[in-house]
Amino acid sequence: MFQPSLLSRSVTLAIAGLAGSSAMAEQVAADDQPHSLQLDAVSVTASEGATKTETPFLETPQTVSVISPDDWESQGARSVQQAARYSPGVGTNQVGASNRYDYLILRGFSDGSINNTYLDGLRVMNDGGSYSSFVIDPWFLDRVELVKGPASVLYGQGSPGGLVALSSKQPEFERSGEVRLTTGSHQQGSLAFDLTGPVDDDHAFAYRLTGLASGADGQQDFVKEERYAIAPSITGYLTDDTSLTVLAYLQHEPEGGYHSGLPYEGTVEPRNGQTIDNTFFEGEPGYDRFERDTTLLGYDLEHSFTDNWTVRQKARYLSAEVSLAQVYAYGWANDTELTRYYSGGDEQLQAVTLDNQVQADLRTGPVEHRVLVGVDYQQRDNEVVWSSGVFPNIDAFDPDYGAEPSAMYPAVRNERELRQTGLYLQDQLALGGWHLTVGGRHDWVAINNTNKDTDVVAQLDDTQFSGRAGLVYAFESGVAPYASYSTSFSPSAYTDEGGDLLAPSQGRQIEAGVKVQPTGSQDQYSLSLFRIHQEDLATKLPQESFYRSIGEMRSQGVELEARSQLTDQLKVQASYAYTDVTFEQSEPYREGKTASQVPRHQLNVWADYRFGRGLLEGGEVGLGVRHAADIYADDANTKKVPDYTLLDLTVGYDFGALGANGLTSRVTVNNLLDESYVASCYNSLDFCYFGAERTITAAVSYAF
Repeated sequence: MFQPSLLSRSVTLAIAGLAGSSAMAEQVAADDQPHSLQLDAVSVTASEGATKTETPFLETPQTVSVISPDDWESQGARSVQQAARYSPGVGTNQVGASNRYDYLILRGFSDGSINNTYLDGLRVMNDGGSYSSFVIDPWFLDRVELVKGPASVLYGQGSPGGLVALSSKQPEFERSGEVRLTTGSHQQGSLAFDLTGPVDDDHAFAYRLTGLASGADGQQDFVKEERYAIAPSITGYLTDDTSLTVLAYLQHEPEGGYHSGLPYEGTVEPRNGQTIDNTFFEGEPGYDRFERDTTLLGYDLEHSFTDNWTVRQKARYLSAEVSLAQVYAYGWANDTELTRYYSGGDEQLQAVTLDNQVQADLRTGPVEHRVLVGVDYQQRDNEVVWSSGVFPNIDAFDPDYGAEPSAMYPAVRNERELRQTGLYLQDQLALGGWHLTVGGRHDWVAINNTNKDTDVVAQLDDTQFSGRAGLVYAFESGVAPYASYSTSFSPSAYTDEGGDLLAPSQGRQIEAGVKVQPTGSQDQYSLSLFRIHQEDLATKLPQESFYRSIGEMRSQGVELEARSQLTDQLKVQASYAYTDVTFEQSEPYREGKTASQVPRHQLNVWADYRFGRGLLEGGEVGLGVRHAADIYADDANTKKVPDYTLLDLTVGYDFGALGANGLTSRVTVNNLLDESYVASCYNSLDFCYFGAERTITAAVSYAF
C-alpha cells in the first residue's frame, strides 16, 4: 500500500541530491546579488533529457528534438502530442482526433510516451495497464524534449523508442505576466494567465502562478472536453549555496473527450457503398463519461559545496482519480449495425518519485569529467474497479440513441503495485573536440497485480542492468559526427503459464549520425541512422491461453531534422523520417510483418515569416505541411491506411508596432483544407481512428 511517510523521510536523503546543470565547457558567472536566484532561459542549443545534465547540442551522442513554446503556440498545438507533430520519427496520430491522452509513437514503439513521460526529471507515474494517466497542458511548460532511443541507463524501465521530457515554467526574479484569451471552432474557448516575480524586496524568493480554464466540443457528436488547472510554485535561496523550489500542479477535467475507434470497413473503405461520417458517435450520451482529477506536489533542493561539487534532490507526490464509463463498438453485427459493449472504471492512483544525485566536475590530466552518481526510487499504487457489459447494436449510418444495457457483468477489483529502485553512474569526458559519455545502472523492480476478489496475485521480482556509451567529435566549424550504443528494459503486463508476470523485454540500439550547428548560429541540423532490437516480447502461441517471452521486434531507419533562421524574418523547421518496424519473432499471423500505426515515411515542413518593416510591420504568417505515408492498418499487413497530407496555417500580429506593447493576436488553422482521413488503425481492422477535421483558433494575449 501507499506510504506517505516516504516523502517526509526522503528529505534526509538530500546529501545524495541532484547535480548542477551547467555545461561542461562553460562557467556561469556569479550573480551580483548573491540572494537573487537567476533562472536563465534555456537555449535550444542544449538539452537535459538525454544526460540529466545540461549538455550542448553538439556534445550529446543521441538524437534529441527540442520543442519550444514559440513552436507549439505558432502551430496551434493544444497538447504535448500535438506539439510534437513536426518532429521526425514521432507518430502523433495514433488515436486521431482524441485528446484524452498524450500518445506518441517514438521510433515505432507505441508505449514510448504514455508510460515514459517525465516532468522536470521525474517520471510521471502513468499506469499503462489502466485508465490512469497524467496529462500536462502545454500552457504550463517551458520546453518539450523528445529523447530518441533507449534511456534506461538514467531512468530505469522504459520503452526502447525513447522518452518525453517535459520542463515546467519556473519562478523568475524579474516581474512579468501574461493573460491569454482564445476562441474558435468546435465551441472552443479558454482563459489562461501566467504571473511571476520576486516575493520580497531582497529578491531572495520568487513565485510563479500559472492557470488555465478551457473547454471545447469534441469532433464527434455529444462529446465535450473541459479542463481547469493551476500551478503555483516558489523558489529561493535558503543560504548562498542552497536553493529550494516547491511546486504543485492541480488539474480537474470533468469532460475528457472521445477515445474510441471504428471498423476499417466503413471508415477507410465503404461498407456496402456507405461510409461512416467522421463525427459519428457510437456511444450513449446518457452513459458515456470520463472525469479525471490529478495532483502533483514536489520540490527541488540543490546545494553546492564548491564550484565543482553539487548535490540535488527532487521529490514528487502524485495522485489521480479517474471515473470512466464508455459504450464502444467492436465490429459489425450486420450490414448497417455495429456490435456494442460497455466498459467502466473507477481508479485511485497514488505515487511517489525520488531522485538523488551527486555531480562532480573533475579533471584528470588534460581530460575533463562530469561525473553523475544517482539513486532514484519510484512507487506506484493503483486501486481499480473495472466493470463491463453489453449494449444493443447501433446503426452507424442512421443512429438512434437512448438504449439501456442488455447485460451487465460483476465488477472486477484489482490493486496494481510497482516498486523500483535504481543506482546509476555516468561520466561525460572531454578532451579537445572529443566527448565520450559512458554510463551504467542497476535496477531492482517489484510488481504485484492483485485480484482483490480472488486474491490471485501476478507478480514480478527482478533485477536489470542498463548501459550506454557514446562518442562525439565536435569540430570547431560546428560539425559533430557521433556514434552510440544503449540498452533498455520494459516490464510486461502479460502473465505466463503459472500466472506470474513475464520477465521484462530487453532493448538495445546502435545509432550513428552527424549534427551541425554553424559557429555563432542557433541553426541546427541533424542526421541519424539507428537500429533498435527488442527481444523477450510477450507472445501467445496458437492453442495456448498464456504468453511466452519469445517475441522479437526490430526498428531501423533514418531521421533528418533542420531548424534554420534563414533571414532575420524567415525561420524554417523541416524533418523527414524513414521508419521500418518488423516483427522478427511473434505470433504466426504477424511474424515477418510490419507493425501497424507506424508511418514508414514522414515529411514535415514549417515556415514562419515575420514582417519587419513597412505596412505589415508586426505581422507574422506561417505555413506547415505534414505528410505521412505507408501505414499498415493491421499487424498481419492485409490492409493499409491511405497516405495523407495536411496543411496548417497561422497569421499573427504584434500590436507593439502600433504602440500597444505586449498585445498580440494570432489565428491558427489546423488541417486548413479540411481533409477527411483516417489517421491509423490499431493492430486489427476493428479500431480505426478518424483524424482531426479543420480546427480554427483565435487568440489574444497581453504580456506585461
